Amino acid sequence: MGSIRELNQQLLTKERSAVEIAQAAIDRIQALEPKLHSFLCVTAERAIEQARQVDAQIAAGEAIGLLAGIPIGIKDNLCTKGVPTTCASKILQNFVPPYESTVTQKLKVAGAVMVGKTNLDEFAMGSSTENSAFQTTANPWDLTRIPGGSSGGSAAAVAADECAIALGSDTGGSIRLPASFCGVVGMKPTYGLVSRYGLVAYASSLDQIGPFARSVEDAAILLGAIAGHDPKDSTSLKVEIPDYAANLKPELKPGLARWRDSRNLWRRLGGCG
Repeated sequence: MGSIRELNQQLLTKERSAVEIAQAAIDRIQALEPKLHSFLCVTAERAIEQARQVDAQIAAGEAIGLLAGIPIGIKDNLCTKGVPTTCASKILQNFVPPYESTVTQKLKVAGAVMVGKTNLDEFAMGSSTENSAFQTTANPWDLTRIPGGSSGGSAAAVAADECAIALGSDTGGSIRLPASFCGVVGMKPTYGLVSRYGLVAYASSLDQIGPFARSVEDAAILLGAIAGHDPKDSTSLKVEIPDYAANLKPELKPGLARWRDSRNLWRRLGGCG
């Protein structure tokens, strides 16, 4: 599928349209889901409509952000207005939220294309994604193994290239475990950095929403899009959000110089370095 920047460049040069990218993701989901079971709900029509809006912006000469037209999977414990949010539980099997979570609203504004809601351990209580009330997600690298959990659906979807990026939630490892198991990048942000409004809570004093991606840069771009203060979340931090992606490649010379200085000092003091 490509990285966020690669897909963005394809859109800007009109090598591919947002609809073509979205359709490719949907086609891959339909091809892999009978064995993988990453998604509880595939929002194909909504995704194509969101992609059309991005294409219309480009055709009109409007500037688009990095996330515009990028296929994303959303863990199914994040409320999405008009789209079922089940938390992989039959208790919420017919629940369709009347409001949008803060993070998914931010992604909508950024132009990201939601291709579906991903599987999880029921109410995020588990570490293998075997405890969903509806299906068991497989690890795309070996279908006989688990993807980790509870955000296993998101991790597996990204690893299998069903979407470019995804969101999960982490209480005690629910992003970090599946990221490790599936060989992708996953991060639990600092508590309060990302709004939890619209997240069906497991443990409110620990829960955090975070990114899944195939590269650190893509994870940094996604984190930058969802981070920030939210008055709807009483634990939300009032801090400045830096450009995380821009900070991934700092100047190395000062650090190297400091290392040499410390090495020379060690030698002057009689060390063997």
